[in-house]
Amino acid sequence: MGNEVMSVLKKDYIYNLMLKGKRADGRAFDEIRDIDLRTNVIDKAEGSAWIKLGGTELLVGIKLQVGSPFPDSEGEGVIITSMELNPIASPDFEAGPPKEDAIEMARVTDRGIRESGAIDLSKLCITEGEEVWIVFIDIHVLNNEGNIQDAASLAAIAALMTTTIPGEREGRGEDMPMPIRDMPVSVSLVDIGGEVMVDPDLDEEAVCDSRLTIVSNQDGSISGMQKSGDGALNDEKLLKAVSLACKKASELRETHLLNI
Repeated sequence: MGNEVMSVLKKDYIYNLMLKGKRADGRAFDEIRDIDLRTNVIDKAEGSAWIKLGGTELLVGIKLQVGSPFPDSEGEGVIITSMELNPIASPDFEAGPPKEDAIEMARVTDRGIRESGAIDLSKLCITEGEEVWIVFIDIHVLNNEGNIQDAASLAAIAALMTTTIPGEREGRGEDMPMPIRDMPVSVSLVDIGGEVMVDPDLDEEAVCDSRLTIVSNQDGSISGMQKSGDGALNDEKLLKAVSLACKKASELRETHLLNI
């Protein structure tokens, strides 16, 4: 049976379940899969986290080094976020330079951290205009069962919250904790036949009309949003999606981040 036929059958199956108010794995439309999140899992990193969201698994490592600031922000540290979609994680991933999907997901993760002001970048300045701390956030996807984006967002902020700035090692004073000011959390939703579902699995991502990722902060403000897919979201559906995403982000923050 060809891939196209399989795809149509899969879409019909998921769509028919949706009409009955169901999902293939038995979750409610607003239910996120089980999460296992652990920090300090890489000895050689300044901060790290491992996460399993349903069957999606990834590892985040934080490294710091001294470097030059950007010309337009000479008194602030630098954040550089990258993602690697390892071939072991999915038959769809290929070895080599980061592909478009990986670059986009890294950007959304980066934007949420940057726009929320999660890190007080002014405290990463060593000598204004000359030396600052550069924060490298490296995300490695180990297994893909859908919604890499939300797993990456949650693990990245968890890893940053446990990061130590290596002042002694670099001859720049004492070690100090990463100056964290907020905890941005990403929640992704898909529109399937007019119904909005959170935390899409791999099959739901493949057949959805559109996908929306919303990054919100502790006070409920939005620090990032990304839409993909051809489907349109009207104002009512968009407001519903934002409200649901903020509610779920608050729950994730309380369950997985506030106790770190």
